[in-house]
This record gives sequence, structure tokens and C-alpha cells, in this order.
Amino acid sequence: MHSFGYRLNGLLTFALTILALMCVITSLSDNFNTPSPSADIKITNINWFQKQPQGHDEVSLTMNVSADLQSLFTWNTKQVFIFVAAEYETPKNSLNQVSLWDAIIPAKEHAKFWIHTSNKYRFVDQGNNLRGKKFNLTMHWHVMPKTGKMSADKIVLTGYSLPEEYR
Repeated sequence: MHSFGYRLNGLLTFALTILALMCVITSLSDNFNTPSPSADIKITNINWFQKQPQGHDEVSLTMNVSADLQSLFTWNTKQVFIFVAAEYETPKNSLNQVSLWDAIIPAKEHAKFWIHTSNKYRFVDQGNNLRGKKFNLTMHWHVMPKTGKMSADKIVLTGYSLPEEYR
């Protein structure tokens, strides 16, 4: 007969093996989800557009951000981190990204939203490259699961431009 310790060891090994298998199946099941999120961002006002004393351009925007990200949530989703970035080109860099606003969506019930906000973070270009600049606003998201690997994607919204003169 086996002692109590051997029996407990066998039971714990079996339980942990089943738990690990369930975690693998859980993370693989997310591959079958095909999300179809939507987003729209409208710039309602350019609050100010100025040249800083150091010579850098800075912009303050007011925007309406609306999105339906409910399809990103499955039973394995813990939360979704989203952020809006301004993306543009300069002669020095082919891609410049400036984060303007972010949020954490903790549940599916909060994943369909509309918000009127100013940029949470400063929109500054190290130089004077923003006058008359065309740029994209991109909504990025990172899905954080309860188990498994994180996934990320984005929606690029085009057709935005800044004024030719400082205000």
C-alpha cells in the first residue's frame, strides 16, 4: 500500500496537469474569436497651436472619441487597454507617434462608449514640423487575457491636418 504522502503527491500532480491543460485550451479558444471593433474620432477644436520657447511645436486638441470594442471581449478577457495616437511623417523620421489619450476598459459593458475630451498628453513635435501637417489618428488596443498571450491591433483614421499658422 502507498502512504498518504504518495497518494497526495499523485492527486496534486494530476490536478495541476488538468489545470495546465485547461489553461492551454482556454488560451487556444481565443484564436476562434474574430473581433470586429469600430471607432470614430472627430476633432472638434484646435484649442491652441503654438511654438514653445525651445522651438518645438505644441498642439492642444478637443476631440470626440466613439468606439464599439465589445467584440474584443470573450470569457477569457480580463481588460482592454486602448490609446489614441497621432501619427505623421517628418523629413527626419518616416513615422512619428504621439499618444494623445488612453483608457482601460475593465468589462464588456464599458466597451461601447463616446467621450468628449482634450488630449490627455502633450502633442509636441521636436522641431517646427507641425504647421500644415497632415496626420492620422490611430486607435490602438491591447487585449489582456486571464490566461494566454496578449493581442494587439489598431484602426487607422486618416484625413486630419493642422493649420498653417500658429494660434
